[in-house]
Amino acid sequence: MPVQDDPQKREIANRRNFSFRLNLFFFATFFLFSVLIVRLAILQFVDGPSLKEVESKNGTIPVLIPPIRGNIYDSGGTPIAYSTSTQSLYYTIEPGKQKDVEANATALAKKLLAVFQKYGSPNEAMTLDEIIKSMDLQYKKNTVSVPRRIKTGLTTREIAVLLENRDQYPGTDIVEESIRHYDKNPSPFAVQLVGYLKKFGGGAENNLYKDRAKTDDPRLKYLQTEDVGYDGLEYMYQDILRGKNGLKTYPVNAAGRIIGPPTITKPEKGDNLYLTINREVQLKTQQAIMDQLHHLQTSRLSDRAVNAKTGYAVAMEVKTGKIIAMASMPDYDPNIWEGGRIGTDDYDKISPVLLNGAIYPVIGPYKDKKEQNKHPSSVVFLGSTQKPLSVLIGLNEKLFTTSSTWNDTGAFFYGKEGASTRRRIGNAKGHAYGLLDPAQAIAHSSNPWMSKMVGDALYRKDGDKGVDIWDKYVKQFGLGVSTGSGLPNESNGVIGYFHEREAASAQSALIYASFGQMGRYTTLQLAQYAATLASHGKRMKPQFVNEIQDSEGHIVSKFKPEVLNTITFPKAYWDEIERGMANVSVPVFNDAPYKVLRKTGTSEQQVSTGIVDNAVFIAYAPAEDPVLAVAVVVPEGGFGASGAAPIARKIFDAYDQAVGLHGVPQKPASAAASAAGGIPAGTGTQVNASH
Repeated sequence: MPVQDDPQKREIANRRNFSFRLNLFFFATFFLFSVLIVRLAILQFVDGPSLKEVESKNGTIPVLIPPIRGNIYDSGGTPIAYSTSTQSLYYTIEPGKQKDVEANATALAKKLLAVFQKYGSPNEAMTLDEIIKSMDLQYKKNTVSVPRRIKTGLTTREIAVLLENRDQYPGTDIVEESIRHYDKNPSPFAVQLVGYLKKFGGGAENNLYKDRAKTDDPRLKYLQTEDVGYDGLEYMYQDILRGKNGLKTYPVNAAGRIIGPPTITKPEKGDNLYLTINREVQLKTQQAIMDQLHHLQTSRLSDRAVNAKTGYAVAMEVKTGKIIAMASMPDYDPNIWEGGRIGTDDYDKISPVLLNGAIYPVIGPYKDKKEQNKHPSSVVFLGSTQKPLSVLIGLNEKLFTTSSTWNDTGAFFYGKEGASTRRRIGNAKGHAYGLLDPAQAIAHSSNPWMSKMVGDALYRKDGDKGVDIWDKYVKQFGLGVSTGSGLPNESNGVIGYFHEREAASAQSALIYASFGQMGRYTTLQLAQYAATLASHGKRMKPQFVNEIQDSEGHIVSKFKPEVLNTITFPKAYWDEIERGMANVSVPVFNDAPYKVLRKTGTSEQQVSTGIVDNAVFIAYAPAEDPVLAVAVVVPEGGFGASGAAPIARKIFDAYDQAVGLHGVPQKPASAAASAAGGIPAGTGTQVNASH
């Protein structure tokens, strides 16, 4: 009989199976508990220390404190750009329908106005319209999620009221931050050179600072809300000026709640820049340009130039390379950038003068593209300021000697006679100067002489290679290459002679280059070129910083003159061009108490409506031992002697009074002898067609 049919045997088998399963269960349970106990022991005695360390790391919350930016001072130690710590009120728009957003914001603005009027400083007073504008309800400055700064410089009472009644002021927050201020007493100072700041989180993280912002060091990590340099020296010296973040480390429990006071590492203030820019010379340079522009636009004399809307000037020390003044005019109030953002209306107002026209092509106050095409930029042809270098090239290439002469009949022709390609090169106002040596050709600014004796002669000597020889010379004087200044966005100029060689001929390229119509350059390049002439061949690196100091006043680094390259010519060659430059007719310098070597220039430029004349001028003084070189450019300013030279006269006078062309500052002379007070007599007269 089978077991399954015997109830007794089936019962015994079931008991045996149950007993086996029970024993198996107890064994498995014992094994699992054993494993658990062993694992707990490992966690306690083996992994315990490392887990404790992890627990400690996870038990804190780090909060970065923005760095304190270093200041920028002029050469005398007066602050140009400086930062102050302040408490600011920010407002974040709450999502919703635009109609409701505007209604709620307006109601809030009225409440804030009442607080500001009752508890705020009278110096920081705001109107209701200003508060609403700061709220940026039309999203002209920011997207909806970005906090808007309403007011800086909150008083302790304003802070107390706003914090104690936060529920009454929804969307507001008080933030401690560093605000950048720019000197404007008595007027904005070297605005485009110094530059400005914008929010790192406003686009800088994706372009200018794309690589620089990558770091694991929390003290160097950029904050989305911090202001960073966007142009000029503010950007060029960003790493030096920025400083290092501070750090607040809060202890927290497992729930993420703060359980104690923070550990604070204070922010490290950035280093301070002490510039080479002289305050007195800079301000007088700026004013001289604006006065001259007004004069040219309103003059009833022959120097009238109604389209002279912009002007640029650079003053550079010959022996050191220090930039004493750099002006791009008109300028603007850089304090408009306080907070790192501006609206589209404000940006449109300053955009024509935002960039530094002394180093970059700026067209002027013309927004319409069609209108812009009617006007030249700030990067212009040298015109006749090229001629001293042309003579040096001709002498060094043995095209003529210091005693060689050629008869200027008023014109020089090249190309096959009778052919449509034949060209005539003439003088301003049709002058014919007769027999001229190299120095006289410079003094009279003879275009035919330069064309025949330099341009055409170099072509006949070296053919197409003459253009390469020309290029080698001019670049050694800083024309068509970087000045080495390091300023962001600096232009190398626009070289035209290579294109002219390909499109027309090497002969044409060299002839037009010989009198300054084959290369467009910046005012800084012109100043470096003039200083290189003055030093007899030493091209100096333009320097903007005398020294860098830390926040305690200790010198971190100090300025050192740097020679970029040296050109060697016989002394007789230098003497020849200086004899010519000394006799260039510039009436505004007739009564100067120092001797000036100078060259005027009128650079012709093709625009959509025809040819316009740009006023260009270079000079250095004193002639016997040059200290200062000056370059001035006034687009559409006419002749260099009348359009640009009066500005240079005021710059030399300002330097002589503040620093001293002979090493000792001079007291201002009488009004008649000093040109600093107005446009000197004779400015509108063009003598000997020096242009």
